[in-house]
Amino acid sequence: MVSMQQPASTVVPVVAPAGLPLEQPLLAVETCLNELGEALIGRDSAAIEARASELQRALADAIGTFRDAAHSGGVPAGLRSRLMLAGGRVAAQREALARATAALDRAMDVLMPSANTGLYSSRGKNERKSPWGGSIQA
Repeated sequence: MVSMQQPASTVVPVVAPAGLPLEQPLLAVETCLNELGEALIGRDSAAIEARASELQRALADAIGTFRDAAHSGGVPAGLRSRLMLAGGRVAAQREALARATAALDRAMDVLMPSANTGLYSSRGKNERKSPWGGSIQA
């Protein structure tokens, strides 16, 4: 069985200081990341799908807001660091999910091999074909 554990150290406490216009989109990203991490740990496919969609929207909003802020005066270093940390968490979750998917694919291949595996067929002999049209004799 594939383990989708997320280290506890990656859960970022979500606290919003009042009055910062860049804080709200970043807070939304952090909240979505925390919720997605919990859904992944709980292996709740419906929640994973919902949280992933919310995260995509939150990231798009945050990136647009931060891009505008960078063009019009800059982004405070603390918020920039938090955004980079959030980006790293997204990459880590994506990588963990890709590994889990690959492991699941391998397990499925073992349980349900493809039709031409080089093993015995329903007719009792191997279905390997040579480029010359017949079976290869040793």
